[in-house]
Amino acid sequence: MNIATFDDLLSAARAQPLPQRLLFVFAGIELPDDATPAERAGFERGEGGALVPQICVDKTPEELTSFDQLKHEASQMGPAWGMVFATALSGKPGRAPSSEDAEQPLQDMVQAIRMGQLRAFIPFNPQGEAVQLG
Repeated sequence: MNIATFDDLLSAARAQPLPQRLLFVFAGIELPDDATPAERAGFERGEGGALVPQICVDKTPEELTSFDQLKHEASQMGPAWGMVFATALSGKPGRAPSSEDAEQPLQDMVQAIRMGQLRAFIPFNPQGEAVQLG
């Protein structure tokens, strides 16, 4: 399934044969202190920057109705963010993974994002659209 929007992700998670828990890491986009003038100019145009993980959230697909709900909840929990990374954790027949089961995978996500290892995650912009990262 091609996931172009957050709603596509919800549909795909709900369609899986095993119960799922969705994992999210909200990240701010900041300009590093040692940025070059060209990097600064690009950042001003909305390009580049460093991803800084800020908030971790886990939810079952049934706990979410829409991207707007997730976005609203994130706005209540922490600072403004520029991108949210998503992945799913599969459970066992009849049992979705618990929040406790999600703790280590969420920490692993944070570490991977800090290291720039993003291929295992689907990034979404603040409008709920999946984006390609260069």
